[in-house]
Amino acid sequence: MKIAQIAPLHESVPPHAYGGTERVVHYLTEALVAQGHEVTLFASGDSVTSAQLYPTVPEALRLAPQRRDPLAWHLMQLAEIARLAGDFDVVHFHSDPLHYPLWRHISTPQLTTLHGRLDLPDLKPLYTEFRDMPVVSISDHQRRPLPMAHWIGTVYNGLPPDRYTFRSQAGDYLAFLGRISPEKDPESAIQIAIRTGLPLRMAAKVDPVDQEYFETRIRPWLDHPLIEFIGEVDEAGKDALLGGALALLFPIAWPEPFGLVMTESMACGTPVIAFRRGSVPEVMADGVTGLVVEDLEQAVAAVGRIGEIDRAACRAWFEEHFSAERMARGYTDLYGTLIASRAEAVYDLPRAVRAHASHPEDRPSHQLPAYIHPAAGEEHPE
Repeated sequence: MKIAQIAPLHESVPPHAYGGTERVVHYLTEALVAQGHEVTLFASGDSVTSAQLYPTVPEALRLAPQRRDPLAWHLMQLAEIARLAGDFDVVHFHSDPLHYPLWRHISTPQLTTLHGRLDLPDLKPLYTEFRDMPVVSISDHQRRPLPMAHWIGTVYNGLPPDRYTFRSQAGDYLAFLGRISPEKDPESAIQIAIRTGLPLRMAAKVDPVDQEYFETRIRPWLDHPLIEFIGEVDEAGKDALLGGALALLFPIAWPEPFGLVMTESMACGTPVIAFRRGSVPEVMADGVTGLVVEDLEQAVAAVGRIGEIDRAACRAWFEEHFSAERMARGYTDLYGTLIASRAEAVYDLPRAVRAHASHPEDRPSHQLPAYIHPAAGEEHPE
């Protein structure tokens, strides 16, 4: 297949440090190329890929020395994709839904993976209007706030197993990896470490919007002898941090849509202690890849039980469920379904045109191709 992968422009593909969506796009793109597909990656110019790179902006927006308007550059990226859409069998978006109105006038099959949280109030009217846009969730739990959306599947994020080093021996510290933000709850990670008397190594970025939270709620703890703040780390640093840890702490306080760091830790054989929020019960195998807990008290108790987890079984669960190759197979199945549906719609077009001419009241809303409509007779709750 000729496949276009559309990445956000905030980070390079792969990102130099933090960047979950862009990292997933990289792993998916490389796996699709390895499977023999012809892939074009639309991303920032500092991206590195085995696919054909089509850059819109010279470097990723977040770390660029010159401040740029993200909306302007994403619109220019969208204009380029629209011009080239006919060159592809399918276009796969991983960005915000700016393309929805435009794609009502483009026949190339497309789908959008929603990588973020979906319980925000403005999304309900958006996906009520654009219920014709095929979307993919990264966990079943993620899609709950938007039952009216045109879900065509769930594909779990995947990683290449050879990127992470399995370590059979546990380390002597706890790890926290991600963003410093209230929804990631680094304060609970700090309390777990202090109450168990174990060192905590925190590798995390601090976005401008979270700078005040970092200064007021986190920085005061960094003088504690058990707490070490490392900042952002690259791939090698992440592998070393996770692989050398006794356990990864994942005390989230929000409906986590997936939690890539959990699978990264599993790939190293390092078990996870995670709060039961969002996708955690889907991604984790409680008692196999770590321990799922309800609150801080249970998390503290879980640290004492983490030795019960077989690190080899933890790695094996990752390989079976969360490899990049498995992720790519999930998406190619969806691509094939969309392409076949479009071919069927094109084949039936003359008959459909005659029917619509006779019964204009039966025309689909927005006069969309049949292959991107919900199934006939399907009811969508508001």
